Amino acid sequence: MVTAKARAVDGPDKSFREAEITRRELDTNDVLIEIKFAGICHSDLHTAHGDWGEVKYPLVPGHEIAGVVTDVGENVTKYKVGDRVGVGCMVDSCGKCENCQAGEEQYCLKGNVPTYAGVDKYGETTQGGYSTHIVVVEDFVLRIPDNIELDKAAPLLCAGITTFSPLNHWHAGPGKKVAVVGMGGLGHMAVKIAHAMGAEVTVLSRTLNKKEDGLAFGASSYYATSDDQTFEELAGTFDLIINTVSAKLDMNAYLSLLTLNGTLVNVGAPAEPLEVHAFSLIPQRRSFAGSMIGGIRETQEMLDFCAEHDITPSIEVISADEIDEAYKRVLDSDVKYRFVIDTSTI
Repeated sequence: MVTAKARAVDGPDKSFREAEITRRELDTNDVLIEIKFAGICHSDLHTAHGDWGEVKYPLVPGHEIAGVVTDVGENVTKYKVGDRVGVGCMVDSCGKCENCQAGEEQYCLKGNVPTYAGVDKYGETTQGGYSTHIVVVEDFVLRIPDNIELDKAAPLLCAGITTFSPLNHWHAGPGKKVAVVGMGGLGHMAVKIAHAMGAEVTVLSRTLNKKEDGLAFGASSYYATSDDQTFEELAGTFDLIINTVSAKLDMNAYLSLLTLNGTLVNVGAPAEPLEVHAFSLIPQRRSFAGSMIGGIRETQEMLDFCAEHDITPSIEVISADEIDEAYKRVLDSDVKYRFVIDTSTI
């Protein structure tokens, strides 16, 4: 077994502390990864704070993981020691159900195994990337292209695939008008990826504070949703809206911005229910949908797409001692645009 240093939290109102966790002995198809960087996702905050239900503490969050292979099981064929690799939001699935067979492991009918706060096939609680090492079965390890630095690769394993997957599924591209709601960690990646796909991109943010950044990332226009005139001016405009905000919004107002057959996709996951009126959907055959990360195959496709188009997240690298302060800043929307932990500081 490998003893890894980590940062753990013991309850919804507790601060992070130094910890040691044990990673399992390598099984025949396992890969041991020395973690170099771990991104901080809003999902980490929701889970650590118990917003989505009961959590087994102590908890080590982190599902945006980039590192280097340091050992492999005897049957591993995809990776070797020294390879640059990543791990995202899940570390296993049944592999046999219809969805897994289709490469959609994130929708495993028996439930995928999340990177943290889950239970693996050995009956152990999974612990995440705010640590120095992790053991993952090779089929859930991703290859990081050589031209993407590891610190910038980490957020792609959640923020990148969470936005790439719906943009890919709903065919964002030339001739499509795409709106991105929110300009945070997810939103800024959605703008960059949709622009690279060839879509015309508009940002819908509460204020115009990040307008300069949004236009630099590839948006052609930027509107403040705090201005009621925005919803009047843009009514019936967009083919696709990607809502990245993890807070309760007036979904009916945003649905009014869709054109005929348009779709609003929620990737942000607020704890509160979202209210949708039937007549926000019926008159223009609009759709309200959700999307959750992507399968392993699509995640690798995303990484290769980002490498080809020189797309990386805008990050702020922090030490492990700054995690609590980073959480506060995420809640205050005071980050441009993703915190990444240098795990050498753990």
